[in-house]
Amino acid sequence: MDRWQYLAVLVACLLVTAPLEPVGVGVYRRLPALARAIAPVLVLFGLWDLLAFLRGHWSFSEAFTTGVVVLGALPLEEVLFFVVVPLCAVLTYEAVIGLAARAGRARDRVGRLSGE
Repeated sequence: MDRWQYLAVLVACLLVTAPLEPVGVGVYRRLPALARAIAPVLVLFGLWDLLAFLRGHWSFSEAFTTGVVVLGALPLEEVLFFVVVPLCAVLTYEAVIGLAARAGRARDRVGRLSGE
C-alpha cells in the first residue's frame, strides 16, 4: 500500500473537492478555461521540479510512488500534483464565488421584499 500513498492523497483531494462542482460555475464544463489556468502551473513548476531533481537538490521516494516515471525523472504522481492541486484550488475558488453571488442575490431579494 505504501507505493500508492502519493496517488491516494491526490485522489482524496479530488474526492473532497468534487462536491464543489455544482456549487460553483461548472468548472468541468469549461475545460479550455480550466486548461489555461492549470497549464502555467504544470509547465513552470514541472520544469522547476525536473531541474531540481536532475541537479540533485531533492529526490522522490520510490517506496511511496508507483514507479511510473515521466520525462525520465519525475514520478507520475508529482506531475499529477501540478494538475490536481490547481484543479482543487479552482473548484474551491469558484464555489466560494458562486456561494457569495447567491448570498448577494438572496440579500437583494430580502431587501426588495422588506421595502428597503
